[in-house]
Amino acid sequence: MPRDKSIRSVLIIGSGPIVIGQACEFDYSGSQAARSLREEGIEVTLINSNPATIMTDKVTADHVYLKPLVKKSIIEILEKHKIDAVLPTMGGQTALNLAIDCQKAGIWDKYNVKISASTSLLFT
Repeated sequence: MPRDKSIRSVLIIGSGPIVIGQACEFDYSGSQAARSLREEGIEVTLINSNPATIMTDKVTADHVYLKPLVKKSIIEILEKHKIDAVLPTMGGQTALNLAIDCQKAGIWDKYNVKISASTSLLFT
């Protein structure tokens, strides 16, 4: 399946602080998603408030932000980088809630960011 060439940069939202039954699996899936996207030539920007994860290793993403998982942090990143799509499903409920808050606030529309439920939606 060919890559959607309109998507050149993706923001992955991490899972935040370690929560029993959540952080480990999302850390792994997020790091694997980032690696797969980078192999396809897509620039990966990652935000996570927890520095003690594989996901925040500089080898995993092109840009790593250790910031609070709040709308203000998302806006700071979107103003600094041209992000084409956001991938919130790699960060569990924390990331999904933040993505919904950003949607309700009109942030994704303002910065022309597509919401992708999985890496497969980045391919046509």
